[in-house]
Amino acid sequence: MAQLPKDPTLYQNYPNPFNPITIVKYSLPVEQFVSIKLYNSLGQEISTIVEGVKQEGFYQESFNASKLPSGIYFYKMITGTTIQTQKMILQK
Repeated sequence: MAQLPKDPTLYQNYPNPFNPITIVKYSLPVEQFVSIKLYNSLGQEISTIVEGVKQEGFYQESFNASKLPSGIYFYKMITGTTIQTQKMILQK
């Protein structure tokens, strides 16, 4: 089993660009609250991908963007100790 990073980590989604489904991966070194939300290029919140208390470990969430228009989106992970943002491209 791979060793967990010391800090919560948000990884680049795969595939990217995608249409319409992508995988968002993240890891948590300890049990904690995590929120991952999707924003459009104007900074408006579009969707919640994950929200809740999770055990330590590696996670992957499937995200279906079939109802969204093509474009650049940002997904942001917030935990008790970190805020991280990544960019994803929906290309229909």
